[in-house]
Amino acid sequence: MKLIQNSGIPIYQQIADAFRSDILSGKMQQGEYLPSIRGLAKELKISVITTMKAYELLEEEGLVTAIQGKGFCVNAQDSQMLQEQHMRRIEDSLTDAIKAARMAGISRDEVMKTFDLLWNMQE
Repeated sequence: MKLIQNSGIPIYQQIADAFRSDILSGKMQQGEYLPSIRGLAKELKISVITTMKAYELLEEEGLVTAIQGKGFCVNAQDSQMLQEQHMRRIEDSLTDAIKAARMAGISRDEVMKTFDLLWNMQE
Protein backbone atom coordinates (compact mmCIF):
# COMPACT_ATOMS: atom_id res chain seq x y z
CA MET A 1 0.00 0.00 0.00
CA LYS A 2 1.42 3.35 -1.02
CA LEU A 3 0.52 6.49 0.92
CA ILE A 4 1.00 10.00 -0.36
CA GLN A 5 1.83 12.37 2.48
CA ASN A 6 1.09 15.70 0.75
CA SER A 7 -1.91 14.67 -1.36
CA GLY A 8 -4.47 16.61 0.66
CA ILE A 9 -6.28 13.32 1.36
CA PRO A 10 -5.97 12.21 5.00
CA ILE A 11 -3.85 9.11 5.54
CA TYR A 12 -6.74 7.20 7.15
CA GLN A 13 -8.86 7.95 4.07
CA GLN A 14 -6.12 6.69 1.74
CA ILE A 15 -5.93 3.44 3.73
CA ALA A 16 -9.71 3.01 3.74
CA ASP A 17 -9.86 3.77 0.00
CA ALA A 18 -7.21 1.13 -0.76
CA PHE A 19 -8.99 -1.58 1.24
CA ARG A 20 -12.40 -0.52 -0.13
CA SER A 21 -11.08 -0.89 -3.65
CA ASP A 22 -9.66 -4.35 -2.86
CA ILE A 23 -12.93 -5.48 -1.27
CA LEU A 24 -15.22 -4.12 -3.98
CA SER A 25 -13.04 -5.49 -6.78
CA GLY A 26 -13.01 -8.94 -5.20
CA LYS A 27 -9.29 -8.96 -4.41
CA MET A 28 -10.27 -9.45 -0.77
CA GLN A 29 -12.92 -12.10 -0.20
CA GLN A 30 -15.56 -12.66 2.45
CA GLY A 31 -14.02 -13.94 5.67
CA GLU A 32 -10.55 -12.63 4.88
CA TYR A 33 -8.94 -10.58 7.65
CA LEU A 34 -7.41 -7.15 7.21
CA PRO A 35 -3.85 -6.83 8.49
CA SER A 36 -3.65 -6.24 12.23
CA ILE A 37 -3.99 -2.60 13.23
CA ARG A 38 -0.61 -2.55 14.94
CA GLY A 39 1.07 -4.49 12.15
CA LEU A 40 -0.22 -2.17 9.43
CA ALA A 41 0.68 0.91 11.47
CA LYS A 42 4.21 -0.40 11.93
CA GLU A 43 4.55 -1.36 8.25
CA LEU A 44 3.33 2.05 7.06
CA LYS A 45 5.14 3.92 9.84
CA ILE A 46 1.97 5.67 10.97
CA SER A 47 -0.05 5.97 14.15
CA VAL A 48 -2.16 3.07 15.38
CA ILE A 49 -4.95 5.64 15.83
CA THR A 50 -4.79 6.50 12.11
CA THR A 51 -5.06 2.84 11.15
CA MET A 52 -7.92 2.32 13.59
CA LYS A 53 -9.79 5.29 12.11
CA ALA A 54 -9.48 3.78 8.61
CA TYR A 55 -10.78 0.40 9.78
CA GLU A 56 -13.67 2.01 11.67
CA LEU A 57 -14.63 3.90 8.51
CA LEU A 58 -14.78 0.61 6.60
CA GLU A 59 -16.85 -0.88 9.39
CA GLU A 60 -19.31 2.04 9.27
CA GLU A 61 -19.70 1.39 5.53
CA GLY A 62 -20.53 -2.25 6.26
CA LEU A 63 -17.52 -3.61 4.40
CA VAL A 64 -15.83 -5.19 7.43
CA THR A 65 -16.76 -6.35 10.92
CA ALA A 66 -14.63 -6.13 14.04
CA ILE A 67 -14.22 -9.52 15.71
CA GLN A 68 -12.92 -9.21 19.25
CA GLY A 69 -9.51 -10.76 19.66
CA LYS A 70 -9.14 -11.45 15.94
CA GLY A 71 -9.32 -8.15 14.08
CA PHE A 72 -11.39 -6.92 11.18
CA CYS A 73 -12.97 -9.41 8.79
CA VAL A 74 -14.34 -8.71 5.29
CA ASN A 75 -18.14 -9.02 5.14
CA ALA A 76 -20.08 -10.79 2.42
CA GLN A 77 -20.90 -8.34 -0.34
CA ASP A 78 -24.28 -8.75 -1.95
CA SER A 79 -24.50 -7.62 -5.54
CA GLN A 80 -26.96 -4.81 -4.83
CA MET A 81 -24.77 -3.33 -2.09
CA LEU A 82 -21.71 -3.70 -4.28
CA GLN A 83 -23.42 -1.87 -7.12
CA GLU A 84 -24.53 0.88 -4.72
CA GLN A 85 -20.95 1.32 -3.46
CA HIS A 86 -19.65 1.57 -7.02
CA MET A 87 -22.39 4.03 -7.96
CA ARG A 88 -21.49 6.25 -5.00
CA ARG A 89 -17.84 6.30 -6.10
CA ILE A 90 -18.87 7.15 -9.67
CA GLU A 91 -21.11 9.97 -8.46
CA ASP A 92 -18.30 11.41 -6.34
CA SER A 93 -15.85 11.27 -9.24
CA LEU A 94 -18.31 12.83 -11.68
CA THR A 95 -19.16 15.59 -9.20
CA ASP A 96 -15.45 16.41 -8.90
CA ALA A 97 -15.12 16.42 -12.71
CA ILE A 98 -18.10 18.76 -13.10
CA LYS A 99 -16.69 21.18 -10.51
CA ALA A 100 -13.30 21.16 -12.27
CA ALA A 101 -14.92 21.72 -15.67
CA ARG A 102 -16.99 24.65 -14.39
CA MET A 103 -13.94 26.23 -12.76
CA ALA A 104 -12.06 25.92 -16.06
CA GLY A 105 -14.98 27.22 -18.13
CA ILE A 106 -15.34 23.96 -20.04
CA SER A 107 -18.79 23.38 -21.51
CA ARG A 108 -21.05 20.41 -20.83
CA ASP A 109 -20.72 19.36 -24.47
CA GLU A 110 -16.92 19.31 -24.21
CA VAL A 111 -17.12 17.27 -21.01
CA MET A 112 -19.55 14.81 -22.60
CA LYS A 113 -17.30 14.42 -25.67
CA THR A 114 -14.35 13.73 -23.38
CA PHE A 115 -16.42 11.25 -21.39
CA ASP A 116 -17.52 9.44 -24.55
CA LEU A 117 -13.95 9.33 -25.82
CA LEU A 118 -12.65 7.91 -22.53
CA TRP A 119 -15.53 5.44 -22.32
CA ASN A 120 -14.81 4.13 -25.80
CA MET A 121 -11.08 3.87 -25.08
CA GLN A 122 -11.83 1.49 -22.18
CA GLU A 123 -13.78 -1.00 -24.33
